[in-house]
Amino acid sequence: MIMLTRRRTLQLAAAAIASPVAPSLALAEAAYPARPVRIIVPFPPGGGTDILARVIAQQLGERLGQQVYVENIAGAGGSNGTGQAAKAAADGHTLLFAFSSFVVNPSLFAKLAYDPVQDFEPVTLAARTTTVLITHPAVAAANLQELGELVRASPGKYSYASGGFGTQAHLVGEQLRLALNLDWAHVPFQGAGPSVVSVVGGHTPVCVTSLAAGLAQIKDGQVRALVVTSKTRAQALPDVPTMAEAGHPGIVGDSWVGVLAPTGTPKHIVARLHHEIVQIIGQPQVRQQLASLGYEPVAGTPQQFADDIKAELQTWADVIKAASIKTQ
Repeated sequence: MIMLTRRRTLQLAAAAIASPVAPSLALAEAAYPARPVRIIVPFPPGGGTDILARVIAQQLGERLGQQVYVENIAGAGGSNGTGQAAKAAADGHTLLFAFSSFVVNPSLFAKLAYDPVQDFEPVTLAARTTTVLITHPAVAAANLQELGELVRASPGKYSYASGGFGTQAHLVGEQLRLALNLDWAHVPFQGAGPSVVSVVGGHTPVCVTSLAAGLAQIKDGQVRALVVTSKTRAQALPDVPTMAEAGHPGIVGDSWVGVLAPTGTPKHIVARLHHEIVQIIGQPQVRQQLASLGYEPVAGTPQQFADDIKAELQTWADVIKAASIKTQ
């Protein structure tokens, strides 16, 4: 009886010590989110990143039990909004939906408002989309070869639009300039959406953009798609050849959208966000919606996304060096 009493006493003492800790941890985790969650999209409305963010935001809000809203903060190829996200409180109430210029800008800008590795916690690589070269229907070129001949015949006459300095679209345009010996000017916009609108309106004859940003206009016949940068043909554009099929396998430039949180965001919040977003992307209707928008769903782990970021930082640094693009 004495031993049982002592054992019971020890059990009660242990419970008394543990009880304030476990409930407080549970309450801390249950308290998230305590207020609306802001998703920063560092580009104007209408681009591929913005479209994907809004698809996910609606369902994420339902799953978290709080409003999730998108705030567009454009400028500097995505650096302005990304810099603001880096400085936000690390409590899970501000997220960044980054475009792949996230890993390009560090090699392009001498002064950058963020460090892609040190300032963010990767949550998930959400989806990928290919890059597509489009023209206004009035441009007399049915394929990449004909476009090259047209531009070379009138040096300095043609220009191409992109979603901003340092975006994959810009770099693909510069790779084309070198590979096809083109004398054309780069016209950067503050996002893929405005760059596509410029071609639709006939203000810029050519545009390099993400498929997600230009697919609707391609389908409507407002612009003509000549080539994509993916290794295989895009499911949404089965009749459009790849760069390799067009004779230029070395030209690459696929884009992605990924979700990140400021460094220091508690691990249980990152894990919760990852779980919810992966569940959203895994739904058949969402996957179908993303495919119709030109996206290939990914939804990998935080570590996989972190590894991709480090690898692509080097890849695009090499492309920028080879194209002799000057740092701003």
